[in-house]
Parts: sequence; structure tokens; C-alpha cells
Amino acid sequence: MSDDTSKGTLGARGGQDRGEELAELGVPLEELVRRGARDILQRAIEAEVQQLLEEFASVSLIDGRQAVVRNGYLPAREILTSAGPVEVQVPKVRDRSGSGVKFNSALAPPYVRRSARVAAALPWLYLKGISSGDLGEALEVLVGEGAKGLSPGALGRLKAQWSEEYQGWARRPLVSRLGQG
Repeated sequence: MSDDTSKGTLGARGGQDRGEELAELGVPLEELVRRGARDILQRAIEAEVQQLLEEFASVSLIDGRQAVVRNGYLPAREILTSAGPVEVQVPKVRDRSGSGVKFNSALAPPYVRRSARVAAALPWLYLKGISSGDLGEALEVLVGEGAKGLSPGALGRLKAQWSEEYQGWARRPLVSRLGQG
């Protein structure tokens, strides 16, 4: 029993030693979190594409080759998350049969540059009185130096979008919602 206990202690201590080694190398905790988030996200995207390929594994061309195959990666891009900027590479899929099979990751959809949590924080910060000039700085403090894509122009577009959404909400008919009419 003491052997099991000592092994468990050594295992836990081994992990602690590894953490201390990384800390001694000067890797900040935030960077370790970002690396972990990137690895998990990349693995999840790879699982998504693998699932798609398995769905079409039985589809083949006349000459016997698979119709739907992997075809490299899209260019790497950063997604701003609550852990900071995380770089991802989304795999490409080629449909040799021409039937239109395409891979779009649910986790990293095309053109998405901010996670839903970060996107939700922007209007909240703005409503709390953070000026558009300071919004980028506030996000930089929250998610790190990689709070890119939040230029005054981008924030202006977001404010215009929020204003349009508010106007639509303010003009919605209330009569039908109350069961009258």
C-alpha cells in the first residue's frame, strides 16, 4: 500500500516538477493556458473533420478511390478567446465527385475572429461606460496583448450593428405578442 501511495505522490510531484520547470523557463501561466486551449481546439476540429470523412467513407469514384478526402489546411488564423488569442488551422476537404461536400467547422466557422464570450463582452463593456477609445485597452487587459481586430473602426461598426439591433427591437410590434390582433 505504501508503494501505491508513494507512486501517487511521485506522479503528482512529477507534474508539479514539470510546472516548476516551465515556470523557471519563464513561460507565463497565461501562455500555458493559451497553448492548452489551442491544442484542445485543434484536436476538436480534427475530430470534426474526421467525423465528416467517416460519414462519406463509403462514397467512392468509379475507379474505386474515395470521393471525399482531406486536402491540407486553410491558412492559420487567430481567434480571440477569453484565454487570449488562439491560433487554429482548419483542415480542408476535397470532394472529387463534385457533389458539393464541404467542411465548415462548428467550433471555428469561416470568418469568425472572436469567440462568443468575447463578442458578448464588447457590448457589456460599452454599456458600462467604457468609451470606444478605451474598449480596446480594456480588452487587452482582460485577454492579453493579442486583442487584435478591435480598432476604432471595428468598434464603430459594432456600435452601428448594436444600434440597428436596438432599433429593430424598439420597433417590434407588441400587439401580436400580447395575443391581441
